[in-house]
Amino acid sequence: MKIYTKTGDKGTTRLVDGSCVEKHNPRVEAYGTVDELNSYLGVLMIEFTTLNPQLSQLQKIQHHLFRIGSLVATNTSNGLTLFNSLPQIEDVHISFLEQAIDQMTEHLEPLNSFILPSGHPAVAHSHVARTLSRRAERRVSEVYVNQPGLLSRVLIYLNRLSDYFFTLARYAAVKTNSMEVKWDKSQ
Repeated sequence: MKIYTKTGDKGTTRLVDGSCVEKHNPRVEAYGTVDELNSYLGVLMIEFTTLNPQLSQLQKIQHHLFRIGSLVATNTSNGLTLFNSLPQIEDVHISFLEQAIDQMTEHLEPLNSFILPSGHPAVAHSHVARTLSRRAERRVSEVYVNQPGLLSRVLIYLNRLSDYFFTLARYAAVKTNSMEVKWDKSQ
């Protein structure tokens, strides 16, 4: 099988259900952004090779993001049966993120100020992942408007995921003895 199919040479692509859409379609933008976030986690994991629990969490999140990508890349008006047969985001996936956030938070000082994304590379990369997950959430919410209910857990997951990455950035600052740079309102 060749990696290039030439089917996208005219600005269109096929969704999971086989329907053909333009590459600037909101659904393509949404699953493309999820894919971008997933790819960035590969970069983030390089920074967490010594923080093993977080490394395994990040790998698990990558699998969850693949679920999300396949769900978002399915046009349910053509393939609701196919959509329902795909691996879904379940409450257990959302709970996984919440438990990880709670476990990391136990090691953190209470937050009383906004913090700037800076410091150790693990901290900065975690903040980039946070912003990418927020963008993925915005893009998926555009698709969700046309499919209320079907992607509700996906939106919850992405919302929780940005909280996870914010907490991960703070946790990484503690683990790497990096100072959190607080927002100075006078600057």
